[in-house]
Amino acid sequence: MLLLTGVTDTGKEVSARRKLFVGKGKYRSVALRVPRQFTQPNPEEIQRIEQEKTLKQEIFARISPDRVWSGQFLPPVSASVSDVFGTVRTFNRKTESVHQGLDFAVPAGTPVSALNRGTVLLARSLFFEGNCVVIDHGQGLLTLYMHLSEFEVKEGNVVLRGQKLGLSGGTGRATGPHLHIAVRWQGIYLNPVTLLSLELP
Repeated sequence: MLLLTGVTDTGKEVSARRKLFVGKGKYRSVALRVPRQFTQPNPEEIQRIEQEKTLKQEIFARISPDRVWSGQFLPPVSASVSDVFGTVRTFNRKTESVHQGLDFAVPAGTPVSALNRGTVLLARSLFFEGNCVVIDHGQGLLTLYMHLSEFEVKEGNVVLRGQKLGLSGGTGRATGPHLHIAVRWQGIYLNPVTLLSLELP
């Protein structure tokens, strides 16, 4: 059961109750090859991975309670989707992970745009994500842009919807040049297709 409550502009309390049915999703599986370091990291790389894990936890917790975005969320590039949310991936026959975003089939050097207005929480190189940008849109909504070849923004910048964040690439754990985007809402990864398909005023 889903219960939503709120207050109108006039101060009137409103609520709605709906029954939801949740089922198990069906996702495909793929086998991929990546450089050995991404499935068998050395001690120095393991230390870096752990440090970045802590950094990401801190970044994901640093969100604005106020709504920053407005209007429709726009795709970051004009290209076809090459891999969907939920795909089970096996790297080098060793490491399994679930694809928590969308991949767009774009060559290296393609301009990547912000889905909507927000504040840049992170713009730096990470081991798995490569050159990565994280934008806080407020109210617990974050968007992530991974495997970039170049940055065009810095941490702390306020960006507008459609503003250039950088250029696509193949940095980090990637099988080749492409753009990966992810959406986090209140700490949970959601299918970006849902956000991009919402009709918002």
